[in-house]
Parts: sequence; C-alpha cells; structure tokens
Amino acid sequence: MSERYRHIIDHPHHISPTRRRMSNYERAAQFGSFKALTGFEDGIEESARYVEKRQELTEMQLNALDAAFQKLSGLDLPLITVTHFIPDAKKTGGSYVRYTGHFRFLDMGEQKMKFAEEMEISLDAVMNVEFAEEEKPADL
Repeated sequence: MSERYRHIIDHPHHISPTRRRMSNYERAAQFGSFKALTGFEDGIEESARYVEKRQELTEMQLNALDAAFQKLSGLDLPLITVTHFIPDAKKTGGSYVRYTGHFRFLDMGEQKMKFAEEMEISLDAVMNVEFAEEEKPADL
C-alpha cells in the first residue's frame, strides 16, 4: 500500500448524523446515467426485429390477380380479403398483411384498390385476393 494514505487507513468509516445510509441499489442508480453505450439496446432490438423479403409474383399469380380484378369489376361491394406488402420504414423488407373489407373500385389513375371502409391499397403491393364465401340458405 502507498505511504501517501497510511495516515487515514485506520480511521473509522464516516457516518453522517443528518443523512440516512444509502442502499446499494440507490448508490448504483447514481451512476446509471453514465452508461457508456447509450442507445445500444435499441440498436440491438432493431437489428433483431424480423422483416420479410418482398416476393416477386409468378406468371400464374399475376394471371390469378388479373382474373380477380376482372371479377371484382362486375360485383357490388363484395367482401374480400387482400394480402398485401407493407414496406418497413427503417429496414429493407417489410411485412405481409391481410385486410378484409368491402371493395368499391379500382382507381387506375392512382393505381389503388379503394374500399367502402376508406382503406386504400396500392395495386403493386397486392399479393392475393380472396372472395368471402357467400352465405347459403339453410336446407329446409
């Protein structure tokens, strides 16, 4: 041990008469704001977040979509489910989402499907269109 501090090594630990002794948790909390890697956890969580790669449609899928769009033009507010791709704001890729609603019309100027519920879906994001089953009358 250094000779510089030998004169204080045997002194008793100071106890304040006016303040209570801090717990170890309280003492550690004083230094929490001095994290060396501020934002590191957020970066790890973001890089671990899963996004899907956008799939290219096959010729068969494109033909099926074309047939679905043709069928939609002859129906009045049909209930459909559309699977479409939503790009991620922070990463390359995104997610596929299913939306069910009453189809109104195709807006070819804006290249969007418009629904009675005021939802709009870009045509280039559409992956699949499913028609809701018609309710059949019960057999008597």
